[in-house]
Amino acid sequence: MQPVHRPVRSFVRRQGRITPAQERAFASLMDRHGVPAEPEQVDLAALFGRAAPTLLEIGFGTGEALTAFARAHPDWNALGIEVHQPGVGRLLNTIEKEVLTHVRVHADDAVPFLATRLRPGQIDRIHVFFPDPWPKKRHQKRRLIQPAFVALLTRQLKPGGVLHLATDWEDYALQMADVLAGRPELINTSSDGPYIPRPSERPLTRFEQRGQRLGHGVWDLCWRRAADGGECAAHEQAGD
Repeated sequence: MQPVHRPVRSFVRRQGRITPAQERAFASLMDRHGVPAEPEQVDLAALFGRAAPTLLEIGFGTGEALTAFARAHPDWNALGIEVHQPGVGRLLNTIEKEVLTHVRVHADDAVPFLATRLRPGQIDRIHVFFPDPWPKKRHQKRRLIQPAFVALLTRQLKPGGVLHLATDWEDYALQMADVLAGRPELINTSSDGPYIPRPSERPLTRFEQRGQRLGHGVWDLCWRRAADGGECAAHEQAGD
């Protein structure tokens, strides 16, 4: 009998403690704010009820960065993907409380969703902030930012669209830079090495503030798909 080869997952479902409010939100609000579970391709205009520039955040955690972006950019659609139910429940509660009608949630693995359910070339910005660094060498094959995954992300970006990554592990930042440099259609928006200062689109989280107090570094990488414009904060108008 031939062995079954399962795809390497970029995550482990560490559910942690889910509060009753988060559990209720997950059970009652996904129908309203989630991506339908049907296998057909997702029509973004139909999903959001409008055509607008679209942000995709993968692994949004508790939703802190995603909701900050949504508050600052009500003229954008925001789609978040996260596998962990406590974070999804927390984000759903925030969406409901703040009436963030331009935010949608997909609570499952990003890879099959991007590969089969999104039509290529629809996304204006992709954020992947602090993915699991899998620090042990034998586990690093599980890291999310690998050539095949970045090829999938690039496929989803519109020409001029932006891919913004951040990590607090320096060796992972080096790997990210190498992988991004291997995509000929991606252009580094930094003119001074592979990294950029933290842009306003990525809020300073409580986790990051704690790391700074402990002397930890953070590395931001911002690359765009080849086309005119699309730099990391290009949609921020001077004086906004």
